[in-house]
Amino acid sequence: MMIEEWKTQAKRGTLELCILTLLKENDYYGYELISVLANWQIVSANENTIYPLLRRLTKEGFLEGYWQENAEFPRRKYYRITDLGIKYLVEMTISWQHLVKAIEDIQTFEEDK
Repeated sequence: MMIEEWKTQAKRGTLELCILTLLKENDYYGYELISVLANWQIVSANENTIYPLLRRLTKEGFLEGYWQENAEFPRRKYYRITDLGIKYLVEMTISWQHLVKAIEDIQTFEEDK
C-alpha cells in the first residue's frame, strides 16, 4: 500500500471526529468547514466528502442544520452539534485516546526475552 492510500484510509476514519470537534466550539456552514480543515493537510477534504458526511451526521441526529440569511452573502446552511452529537463525540474521543495510546505502546514494545 502506498502512503497516500494509507493516508486516505486514515482520514476517512478520523474526519467525522474532526468535524464534530470543530462544531462543538462553533457553528459552521459546509464550505467554511472545508476551509478550516484545509489548515491540516492530513484531514483536508473536498465538497464531495464533506457534504455527504454532514448529511449523514444530520440524519443520525448528531448534527442539526439551519439556514441563515445575510445581506452580504447568499443564504447558507449552518450546522451545529446536538446533545446526542456531544455524547457521541465524547465516546469517539475516548476511543481515539485509547487507540493513540495502544499505537504508542506498540511502537515502543519490547518483548520480554
